[in-house]
Amino acid sequence: MSDQKQTRLYQLLEQGQSVWLDNMQRKQIQSGELKNLIETMAVRGETSNPSIFEKAIVGGEGYDADIQTFVAQGLDAAAIYEKLTTDDVRAACDVFRPLYDATNGGDGFVSIEVSPGVAYKTQPTIDEAKRLWTIVARPNLMVKIPGTAQGVPAIEEALYAGVNINITLLFAVQAYEQVAWAYVRALERRVAEGKPIRQLASVASFFVSRIDTLADEWLGDAHAALRGKLAVANAQIAYEKFQEIFSSPRWRALEAQGAQVQRPLWASTSTKNPAYSDVLYVETLIGPHTINTMPMQTLDAFADHGVIARTVDADFGAAHQIVARVQAAGVSLDQVTAQVLAEGVVKFDEAYTKLLAVIDQKKQTRKA
Repeated sequence: MSDQKQTRLYQLLEQGQSVWLDNMQRKQIQSGELKNLIETMAVRGETSNPSIFEKAIVGGEGYDADIQTFVAQGLDAAAIYEKLTTDDVRAACDVFRPLYDATNGGDGFVSIEVSPGVAYKTQPTIDEAKRLWTIVARPNLMVKIPGTAQGVPAIEEALYAGVNINITLLFAVQAYEQVAWAYVRALERRVAEGKPIRQLASVASFFVSRIDTLADEWLGDAHAALRGKLAVANAQIAYEKFQEIFSSPRWRALEAQGAQVQRPLWASTSTKNPAYSDVLYVETLIGPHTINTMPMQTLDAFADHGVIARTVDADFGAAHQIVARVQAAGVSLDQVTAQVLAEGVVKFDEAYTKLLAVIDQKKQTRKA
């Protein structure tokens, strides 16, 4: 990679934005490629979800031998899935651990998601988050909990229990506000009981491109000028709320006790529409205390030709105006965010179900 490409990625860091990799792969961990990305491409963390693991395991990424070992131990498909994923995430945590230590817990995190089946169940989500935290047993783990209505109390309780949480599947600004305040409440409860908060970490994963995918369809040709604009505007308004919450008196009191800011993480930032720039959802959301989680294709594209500038809070007024224009065109932002949230849970559930079926198939093959 050229110095210019590396420079772009490190310049994002100078803007206060960390790049996390949205691409968990066992071969990447084992080959040393992940370590190289950390050292040469400013990668500061990594995320996983059922869809990512489904592609890796179904694609035969060196998992067959382990699957057969676990089958011989009598484990069912769900238990095998958990073993495979927690083993990979633990290994990735170890690769990122020097960065985590060097930044005093500011970066170097790896995320694992609770199973999609508990997305709308509060107590099972709490139980699974605590169990995954215990199984992986690494301080730079984050457990991902969906930002559903049922997920909000689970997020607060898991954080209160001392589990690092990555809130996922956030699409609506109101949902973002709810999980940000859940983080604040969890920290306040810990402080009130004399529990440490300096190492507790959380990020709020706000999804971007899927908003445009659906809104563009609903806008149609009659409102073509508004296509490709709603997702960024929505994310920028979420950042406006971030600035309000994390400059409030309640937050300042926690900050004085050593609390870390809960950073917005821009997720789903690969460009789905080929008519748009392949770095649209990176260039428009650059700013302090943010993370952009990218697949390798988007990371490579930004390293090659991305433009560095603080953009996320450049013009909140314009962002609000775009939302107003889209709504005036007959597209409800609330309806868009509600639908993509429901679709997001279904997508992960389908990937999880498919993966369990593949594992079961491999079990049957062994018996035959």
